Amino acid sequence: MISELVLFALPPGLPRETVVQGMKDVAPRWAADPALIRKTFLYDAAASQAGAMYLWPDRAAAEQAHDAAWRQRIIDAYGSAPLIRYFETPLVVDNALGRVIEER
Repeated sequence: MISELVLFALPPGLPRETVVQGMKDVAPRWAADPALIRKTFLYDAAASQAGAMYLWPDRAAAEQAHDAAWRQRIIDAYGSAPLIRYFETPLVVDNALGRVIEER
């Protein structure tokens, strides 16, 4: 599995409510992605950043979901290019679901 950390700068003064509404607006799209295992939306008001932590079966799935068109949508919406990092993820402890997720 691969964890993908995506962060992007927010425009100055963008209200939290606007950021959260944007998250709610795109959530159904991500819920419908059969390759996505998990997505956690992130917001840091002090740093004026937002983004997400994704869990994918592999890097190819992550790169397919975050193609050039997706990157351009982030730039158009927030005025900054997303920064992306990938992490090998051999194991996830999920206390909410009461299970441990291992590599497939």
